[in-house]
Amino acid sequence: MERLASFSSDPFDKPPCRGCSSYLTEPYVKCAECGPPPFLLCLQCFTRGFEYKKHQSDHTYEIMTSDFPVLDPNWTAQEEMSLLEAVMDCGFGNWQDVANQMCTKSKEECEKHYMKHFINNPLFASTLLNLKQAEEAQQHETAIPFHSADDPPRPTFDSLLSRDMAGYMPARADFVEEFDNYAEWDLRDIDFVEDDSDILHALKIAVVDIYHSRLKERQRRKKIIRDHGLINLRKFQILERRYPKEVQELYETMRRFARILGPVEHDKFIESHALEFELRREIKRLQEYRAAGITNFCSARTYDHLKKSRDEERLKRTMLSEVLQYIQDSSACQQWLSRQADIDSGLTPTVPVPSTTGRRSAPPLNLTGLPGTEKLNEKEKELCQMVRLVPGAYLEYKAALVNECNKQGGLRLAQARALIKIDVNKTRKIYDFLIREGYITKA
Repeated sequence: MERLASFSSDPFDKPPCRGCSSYLTEPYVKCAECGPPPFLLCLQCFTRGFEYKKHQSDHTYEIMTSDFPVLDPNWTAQEEMSLLEAVMDCGFGNWQDVANQMCTKSKEECEKHYMKHFINNPLFASTLLNLKQAEEAQQHETAIPFHSADDPPRPTFDSLLSRDMAGYMPARADFVEEFDNYAEWDLRDIDFVEDDSDILHALKIAVVDIYHSRLKERQRRKKIIRDHGLINLRKFQILERRYPKEVQELYETMRRFARILGPVEHDKFIESHALEFELRREIKRLQEYRAAGITNFCSARTYDHLKKSRDEERLKRTMLSEVLQYIQDSSACQQWLSRQADIDSGLTPTVPVPSTTGRRSAPPLNLTGLPGTEKLNEKEKELCQMVRLVPGAYLEYKAALVNECNKQGGLRLAQARALIKIDVNKTRKIYDFLIREGYITKA
């Protein structure tokens, strides 16, 4: 009976003969009754009837060879494997190099055989399709598998990790301080004696039943902690951070449902809400694109890039205006720096309380080198210097007030303050200046 032998063309890759220790060349013989490891013999030792330990010359055997066709009558199995190795080494399409490495087939024969049996073969195509469908089906599973903490870490007592694990002792699968830790105190003075009355005996039994129910609650909480992997708090926090910040808040809110659902069901529950959040965010983004008149994703990428640039530029102008406003007053400057530090650290910035005593009036703003100065006339430059407003911000506020005045047919001071939302004194000065110069009219 013929069997497929090693496809390597290098004789040193094959195991040696058990009889003469020479490297095997095809065909050779494998004993069907001895092994593992396989008992292999060359043809010379096999014809001599070589025997060794349990191997006898009358054992059944298999002839190991690769000199038989597989896909094409004119191609042996050895040549098929040589072709695949040559394509892997030389690259697809380099048929001349493939033929040179094989040495037994021409360039045209290699290309024709490979394209026919390995590219256009419907059997291989269906196999690849099934593999692709199986991979896609596997990727459709959105829930992240949850594994219970069967073997949590074992930190030293009173270490930081031990405190994070709430005093859990892995060697005993117990906590230093249990839930309802003093439940046993209600039983310390109970003693069942024979002369107890029926009512007293029933009361003692009721106390024991209450204690049993408290023990069940303790075990139930332990089971939830173990099944959901909550013992190792640091690992659990790392799993939480795989979600966006908004979903993390939802995750914290939904954690109370873990006592109702199992670990896998709870994880799918969280994943479904996270997916809903992502879908709602994408729908909102698409609605924003549609409102802006965007109908393809190429335009959407350009829109996102320009929007990001505008937001960054607006933030820079706002920060520059604040710096120029507070730079002349030391206390206000310290308050501004403190507020920026709070913003950088993620804290809610404190609103500075303006000082009404001993504050000096700031000198006029120097407009030299500030962007947008060339677009102002002399009166507007004088206004920006006195109000201490950078030219870019002033031009933006001016355009907003003029557009609103054209829409409404006039503009009131209250409307101007609600529109640009800066210091009320600055708004009043800008409003009076635009009316005086004829850019806007009163309502």
